[in-house]
Amino acid sequence: MDWNIRKRLAANEIDFFVDTNVFIYAFEGHRVVDGLLLCSPGISVISEIELLGKKGITKREESDILDLLNGFKIINLDDTIKEIAIFLKQKYKLKASDAIIAATAKSFNLPLVTADNDFKKIKDVDIVILDLNK
Repeated sequence: MDWNIRKRLAANEIDFFVDTNVFIYAFEGHRVVDGLLLCSPGISVISEIELLGKKGITKREESDILDLLNGFKIINLDDTIKEIAIFLKQKYKLKASDAIIAATAKSFNLPLVTADNDFKKIKDVDIVILDLNK
């Protein structure tokens, strides 16, 4: 996908990206994330894998997750995201999954919302850290 198409897609369909933990906190009923999922966030395919790949997931949980994910734009891994993820992983010593999620947001030049303080060290991506104590 060329950069101009990517920017138009982001401008029309995605306001920001959310990390996997935003969904986890939403399922737990955490008030801080209530409004976020009512907007138009995008998610990385990695978050979809993390949510559905949970060990011991029940059919009910799987169904609830699929219902929730159905309303979001899920971005698959492509060459641009892969290259950015490699750069971020090398520079910041991130887990591969975190590097891919951050790279997905970076590739669309949109913020990544997360409650994971490990993302604070990433200076190449606009990171919004949620305060779960509110």
